Amino acid sequence: MSTETMIPAWVDGSLTPVEKMKVHQDGLRHKAVSVFVMNRDKVLIQRRALSKYHTPGLWANTCCTHPLWDEPPLDCAIRRLDDELGITGLDPIFRDQLEYHADVGGGLTEHEVVDVFIAEAPQTLAMSLNPDEVMEVRWVSVFDLSAEVEQHPDRFTAWLQIYLSEHAERIFGNLVHS
Repeated sequence: MSTETMIPAWVDGSLTPVEKMKVHQDGLRHKAVSVFVMNRDKVLIQRRALSKYHTPGLWANTCCTHPLWDEPPLDCAIRRLDDELGITGLDPIFRDQLEYHADVGGGLTEHEVVDVFIAEAPQTLAMSLNPDEVMEVRWVSVFDLSAEVEQHPDRFTAWLQIYLSEHAERIFGNLVHS
């Protein structure tokens, strides 16, 4: 089994490398990383590629992933910004650790313990989207994003909905109330 498909999950109370698809099929609690690239009150969001194995075509935060076994969360955040969006040179800052549980369709469940990072960047940030990961990106104010998610939840991933409805102040501070 490829080490890239093995992610850290808790099995019988111990952190163990488990195949990514099994983690989601069984709804195992596992490690994850989410990054929000910000420009003042705006956040860069991505629309997931149609080829993704779950939640294809839905809007999500800047990037999110599972760390490789023994990969530090910050290293994972930096790696995935580059892998998914071709973004380099940012310094993500740890914001908080959150846990959520969500049905993502197709019999798959996310039960993630997520290290959340924020990175400041100009809106002119150079990007090179990986078409296997991302179909498009856009900048939107956190306040407007919250309103849009509330009006059209079917356009957004379950985790972004949870981040905004349950953890917005922990992630964005007062930007959600602008």
